[in-house]
Amino acid sequence: MSNATFCNELTALLPRLRRFARGLTRDAADADDLCQSTLERALKARQQWEEGTRLDAWIYRIMRNQWFDEIRSRGRRAHTFVHEDEGMTVGTAGDIDAENRVELGNVDRALSRLPDEQREAVVLVLVEGFAYKEAAEIIGIPQGTLTSRLGRGREALLKALGETA
Repeated sequence: MSNATFCNELTALLPRLRRFARGLTRDAADADDLCQSTLERALKARQQWEEGTRLDAWIYRIMRNQWFDEIRSRGRRAHTFVHEDEGMTVGTAGDIDAENRVELGNVDRALSRLPDEQREAVVLVLVEGFAYKEAAEIIGIPQGTLTSRLGRGREALLKALGETA
């Protein structure tokens, strides 16, 4: 695959990568930073991607690893430069219907309260549309473990949103 084709395919993945990053980070600004660092790493490691395999799964693994590296790094730094609430309104269109914003906020808050393992499974399968097997490979766990995490996460989300399972 040519470099131009590779870059075009990466560009096409951006909306999905941003959603996954937001699901991992729970913060819009952190999600944008994570997307940028993931794309930088993917471009530098382009030769490591095996043509014929799924580019999106490869990129998701890079993003997941980048996020875990960032979490460890933050633990060592032990201070925050900007409060997380300051990034919540960046990039939102002013003409979005208020009711939709409220509902999206409810879902986002419910998702952010899930344990990391459940949130990751929910975002990969329910938001990004990966098959269970693919999501399990991205995370590096057995498919049955992913199914359990997804089930618990789905139940917790429904309960938090006042829905019945």
